[in-house]
Amino acid sequence: MIETTNIKAYGTAAAEAPLNPMDIQRRIPTAHDVQIEIQYCGVCHSDLHTAKNEWRGTIYPCVPGHEIVGKIIRVGDHVSKFKVGDIVGVGCIVDSCRECQYCQEGLEQYCEPGMTGTYNSPDKYLDAPTFGGYSESVVVDENYVLRIPENLDLAATAPLLCAGITTFSPLRHWNVGPGQKVGIVGIGGLGHMGIKIAKAMAAHVIAFTTSESKFAEAKRLGADEVVLSKDEEQMGAYTGKLNFILDAVSAEHDINAYLNLLRVDGSLALVGAPENPLPVAAFSLIMGRKSFAGSMIGGIAETQEMLDFCGEHNIVADIEMIDIQEINEAYERLLKGDVKYRFVIDMASIREKS
Repeated sequence: MIETTNIKAYGTAAAEAPLNPMDIQRRIPTAHDVQIEIQYCGVCHSDLHTAKNEWRGTIYPCVPGHEIVGKIIRVGDHVSKFKVGDIVGVGCIVDSCRECQYCQEGLEQYCEPGMTGTYNSPDKYLDAPTFGGYSESVVVDENYVLRIPENLDLAATAPLLCAGITTFSPLRHWNVGPGQKVGIVGIGGLGHMGIKIAKAMAAHVIAFTTSESKFAEAKRLGADEVVLSKDEEQMGAYTGKLNFILDAVSAEHDINAYLNLLRVDGSLALVGAPENPLPVAAFSLIMGRKSFAGSMIGGIAETQEMLDFCGEHNIVADIEMIDIQEINEAYERLLKGDVKYRFVIDMASIREKS
């Protein structure tokens, strides 16, 4: 029998319902668990998609949140990696099978039986879905907990647990570095992190945007050049010039226009998630031995590598802080793209104002 306790959370009971206060069950830490008092939780677009069942398969009640930073307040009897008082993070993964080839390779995000997501996954301990970071605390196996560099602002670090690793992983996998020209498509929650990380990897960064109003912002974030993607002449100037492109756009767009910008053997990795399939012309790929790929978050070891890299280069997200009571308004603004560039919830508000 697993002992449980009630904690405060914010979640939704149905796709059409707003997020409201609710009590949820958390397990009392078992031998290898740590209990984390959540201080900050980032708001990811995935939270909104899942809460509203836009990707189908949402298990209700649903408590979103997978960009978690907090303080350990309790440890299990056999915990060896952490102690009470440590400041730690939890990203999108709280467990996996640990036995398949991908888990053995540190690629838990591609676990063959399926990773256990921080929310909306079957809970291995309780007859319920996992519940995320829009809550007072969370209990996680120590092997899926991450150390936060001491020099980083904690609130602005929270989005690194999803947006940071989502952009870092493909940039690292495709060996982005000095002497390479790297395109970042879209300057939003993911794209702004892509610009910062690619620049810190010493690449020459070219940002692509549909809005001239974002030119100055892209330069501030670290882009060496900015291109208005609606301007055929500007786009044409980069034909065959880029080594790698990170596409962070979730809306429908012409992927061929960007594939045409790649050099021979260049690659484009999609991290945005458009609702409908993107038509790809065969000649956009075969005339240059180009690759069109996708990427999803990162494993635990790589996520720790990303955090350490961001600590070394003092990289955090650009954020707007909110109280949990403002989450429904934040979702409405997120739908309109009205945030630069990530909302982060001050989770003290769930303890102080609920």
